[in-house]
Amino acid sequence: MSSADLIFLHAPTVYDFRKRPTLWGPTSDLVPSEPVFDMYPVGFSTMASYLQKAGIRTRIANLAAAMVRSERFDAERFIARRGAQVFGIDLHWLPHAHGALAVAELVKRHHPEAPVLFGGFSSSYFHDELIRYPQVDYVLRGDSTEEPLRRLMEHLLAPPSAADPAVLSQIPNLTWQDEDGTVHANPQAYVPPSLDHLDMDYRQMVRSVVRSGDFFNHVPFDHWMDYPVMAALSVRGCRNNCGYCGGSAYASRMISERGAPAYRSPEKLAEDLFRMYEISRGPAFILGDIRQAGMDHARRFLEAVKGYPGQAMLEVFTPMSRAFAEELAEALPNFVIEFSPESHDPAVRRALHKSFSNEGVERTIEACLDVGCRRFDLFFMTGLPRQTKTSVLEGVDYCEELLTRFDDGRFIPFVGPLAPFVDPGSLFYEKPDEYGYDIRYRTLEEHRQALLAPTWKHILNYETRWMSRDDIAAVTYEAGRRLNALKARFGLVEPEIAAETEARIERAVSLMARIDALMARCGPEELERELQALKREIDQANTSTVCEKTELDLPFDITAFNWPNLVRMGVEDVWTGLRETVVGRE
Repeated sequence: MSSADLIFLHAPTVYDFRKRPTLWGPTSDLVPSEPVFDMYPVGFSTMASYLQKAGIRTRIANLAAAMVRSERFDAERFIARRGAQVFGIDLHWLPHAHGALAVAELVKRHHPEAPVLFGGFSSSYFHDELIRYPQVDYVLRGDSTEEPLRRLMEHLLAPPSAADPAVLSQIPNLTWQDEDGTVHANPQAYVPPSLDHLDMDYRQMVRSVVRSGDFFNHVPFDHWMDYPVMAALSVRGCRNNCGYCGGSAYASRMISERGAPAYRSPEKLAEDLFRMYEISRGPAFILGDIRQAGMDHARRFLEAVKGYPGQAMLEVFTPMSRAFAEELAEALPNFVIEFSPESHDPAVRRALHKSFSNEGVERTIEACLDVGCRRFDLFFMTGLPRQTKTSVLEGVDYCEELLTRFDDGRFIPFVGPLAPFVDPGSLFYEKPDEYGYDIRYRTLEEHRQALLAPTWKHILNYETRWMSRDDIAAVTYEAGRRLNALKARFGLVEPEIAAETEARIERAVSLMARIDALMARCGPEELERELQALKREIDQANTSTVCEKTELDLPFDITAFNWPNLVRMGVEDVWTGLRETVVGRE
């Protein structure tokens, strides 16, 4: 008896990362996940909920998080012992190119009859190459595959006598191979114009946990139990064209054939937040700028969400007015802003298709802090067009100016690299000459192999006209060191934490130099032996490199979860299951 009709598997960046000596550096310092990117995509939740409503049993298994959490966790053994009719693997962002394919291979080894399907942005972009790997049976393309997945699952779960092979050619967004090995890419005809058909309901995860009795393999990322942030999806697609982004308007047209963003209605988005609060006391992170669909849309959301007691983290893509900041504060008193101008230099921002001024950035910070914003995070990036090493370090000087002006502990700047890859489908990847980029890898297999390089610098799939990979790595470390010292000076981090970060940066710089020297003089076998000898040091330098990772976390009540509600949901689900069993027997 299989445990589920479909098991979603989330793989680490590199499958055997626990054995490999890889200096990942600061590639994940500014996101909640670990360097192996152990956070699964929010699409797992929407697809699982959509299928459950259709009577298809699903389960999520976050292999990456389980592997981070315990050295003893055996992913292959886990896969071997979990039966399912179908296995689904995300290759959403390209850093999973190695791990996702390795996990697919394990599934085929232990469950040769079970179809393996892939989905996500990178799966969609490389679908014609991906489908030719022997461990891949189907690829679902686009940013909204809930309905095509339902149709595919109904076909795959049908008894052999009732299964009609012709159905495959009628499922939109599907890439598949027939018995002769001919690849078929069905038209990408399913591009829903809104997100209101989806249930953004994390209670489905609670029910799945109760049914499987396995909580820890459902968590979105390893330390989610300590920091249960929950994502609310306001949009798929985007109106903006940030040059590096695989989710930009340009990339959405290319990858998902989406001519316009699909929005969640303001009232449903507000309802999503209230439902999240029934489970978690952690912050709710609203993905996408709520102003993208227009100010009327944004104000409807603020009206609907009034009374929400939790912390809400909002992305803003462009500066905001004082008046809108006041509206935010009235509706969401515990709001937090995440703003990514990427550079202090307007010329660099223009090259990114961000045309606003520094004055606009500063007015936004001032307005939000004045009306009571709990925190304002500002993100800068290295590896951008027209950006030199001098420009990066001048950006840190600009942060000092801002910290001097907004010195009450609520304004926090961050800096990190555009890493490990420029996204396929983005303007920089598709038009590198126009933007001053040299893209080093063009195929999925090249990116998969690149992830086996010994350092994040060697994994990077690009250089720019203004900075080499050596330059990007060196200036990222130096900018991180200087910004860390600034944060200590302004009291944003404790002196001992700042000292630890300084030591980690120095250790990472030293290790990078030592690895460079080894690569210059050693053959492959000797290099592997030397790197293994350094593995312990490398592992110690791999997390919180340019900043302490917990700087990203927001404080919240001592109780992380609404335990009474969780218990009630679990009891209700058990009772419902028993009742359905009894009815079925009758």
